[in-house]
Amino acid sequence: MEREPQKIREGYLVKKGSMFNTWKPMWVVLQEDGLEFYKKKNDNSPKGMIPLKGSTIHSPCQDFVKRMLVFKLSTVKQQDHYFQASYLEERDAWVRDIKRAIKCIEGGQKFARKSTRRSIRLPETINLGALYMKMKDPDSGIKELKLEKDKRMFNHCFTGPCVVDWLLSSNSVRNRQEGLMLSSALLNEGYLQPADDISKNAAQGLAETTFLDRSDSYYYFPDSGFFCDGNSSDEDVIQKEEFRGTVVKQGCLLKQGHRRKNWKVRKFVLRDDPAYMHYYDPAGGEDPLGAIHLRGCVVTAIEDTPDARKSEVGGNLFEIITANEIHYYLQAAAAAERTEWIKAIQVVSKTGK
Repeated sequence: MEREPQKIREGYLVKKGSMFNTWKPMWVVLQEDGLEFYKKKNDNSPKGMIPLKGSTIHSPCQDFVKRMLVFKLSTVKQQDHYFQASYLEERDAWVRDIKRAIKCIEGGQKFARKSTRRSIRLPETINLGALYMKMKDPDSGIKELKLEKDKRMFNHCFTGPCVVDWLLSSNSVRNRQEGLMLSSALLNEGYLQPADDISKNAAQGLAETTFLDRSDSYYYFPDSGFFCDGNSSDEDVIQKEEFRGTVVKQGCLLKQGHRRKNWKVRKFVLRDDPAYMHYYDPAGGEDPLGAIHLRGCVVTAIEDTPDARKSEVGGNLFEIITANEIHYYLQAAAAAERTEWIKAIQVVSKTGK
C-alpha cells in the first residue's frame, strides 16, 4: 500500500488569485511533496496543489506595496504563488517548514516532524503566545544579555539553559526534558530565534534536537533589537564601536511595539558605522532601549500596518524589514519627514558597515 504524504503544517493563509489580483483566505495544508489549498477547512477536495519539487521560496516578498507578511512560492514551471500570513511568526514558521520540505525532497529524505505539538507531545492547553508574553516581561521574564563568543559580541540575547531554567522556575515544566521540548516548540513556531552558528545549525536539523540546552548556544526574541558585533574581545572597545559612526539623522518617531501593538514615541539616532538605528526613551537616559540593524534591510512607505485600526494610525508610516526578516513599523510627523528618513535609511543600509 502506498503511504499517504504526511501533513506538516496547516492553517488559514490569504492567497492571491492566479488570474486576477484578488486575495482570498484559503485553508492551506503543507505536505511532504506539495502545498494544497482549500476554500474551507472542512472541504474534501482541494482547489489546487502546488508541487514542491524544484520550487523556490522567497521571503520577505516585496512585490505588493500595500500587503505585508507575504511570501512567494515559485515552481519549477516558473509559476508564482503568493501567500500572506497574519503575523511575522506565522509567516516565518510557514517559510521555514516549506524550505525544509523542499530540502528533504532534494536530498531524498523524509521530513523530520509532523507538527510541533504532535512531535513533542505538547498538551493542547499550552498557549505558546501567552507563554512568550511572560518570557518577555521586563521584570519576571528572561533577562537579555550581552554575550561574547569567538571574538564576537551578541547583544540582546540569552543562552539555551537560560530558557530552560526560566521555564522551570516559572513552573511551566516539571523537568529539563520537558523544558527542552517546550523550548523546541517555541523555536519551531518562531517565538525564539537562533543567534549563533551552533544554534542555527541545530534549528536546521543538523543536531539531535532543534533547540540546544547548552551554554554556548545563543537565542533571542524576534522583536528584541538583537544585533551582533565582532572582531574584538574587549567589551569596552565593542561599546565604543557601536557608536563610532557619524550621526546621519536623528529625531523622534512613533514606534509600534511588537507585543502589545501600541505606539510610543522614541528618539531615534541613525549612524552609518555600524549601520544601526538606536532608539531611546525621549524623556532621557543614555542607554538605548534597542537597536535596528540596517545592513541589507528593506525600507518602504506603507499606508497601514497589518493589524492596525484606522483610528490608531494617522498616516506617514514606513516599514523596515531587516536582513533577519524582523519587521519594524514607524510613523513620522509629516510626509516630507518620512521621505527623509526612508532615503537616509536606504543609503545607510547599502553603504554602512
